[in-house]
Amino acid sequence: MSKVAVVMGSTSDLPIMQEAIDILKGFDIAVDVDIVSAHRTPEKLFDFSMNAHKNGYSVIIAGAGGAAHLPGMVASMSPLPVIGVPVKSSNSIDGWDSVLSILQMPGGVPVATVALNGAKNAGILAAQIIGSSDKCVLDKIILYKEGLKQKVIDGAQEVRKIK
Repeated sequence: MSKVAVVMGSTSDLPIMQEAIDILKGFDIAVDVDIVSAHRTPEKLFDFSMNAHKNGYSVIIAGAGGAAHLPGMVASMSPLPVIGVPVKSSNSIDGWDSVLSILQMPGGVPVATVALNGAKNAGILAAQIIGSSDKCVLDKIILYKEGLKQKVIDGAQEVRKIK
């Protein structure tokens, strides 16, 4: 069974990152959640990143605000796919510092980056990565996307009723 690590720089990131956790649980994907600060706990960051693949993870989702070094640092030390979630924090420049810190990675150290506070999409992307080799997860993603389609169809029918 595949497992995803969801890490963040501080507890203040949890309300945003909870959306990724909820999506993954909805797809019945095992999730481990932890606080790993690139700046305050570098030893923990190194240990986590260098051993994530040995600890059974398939994908890592890393959320960070402000300077947002966590996703890139994790990606620099782990062979696993890393999805970065820029978090708009109280000390950020309207979130742009976080977006650019995660988005502008050097060649050879990729981080898939979702929208500002886009943890839900990070969870979906992690599930899709896992679904590429796990038919059970793939089937759940297909149903999820059919549900999105149906919501649009239902909404369109409601709008047409308005006169």
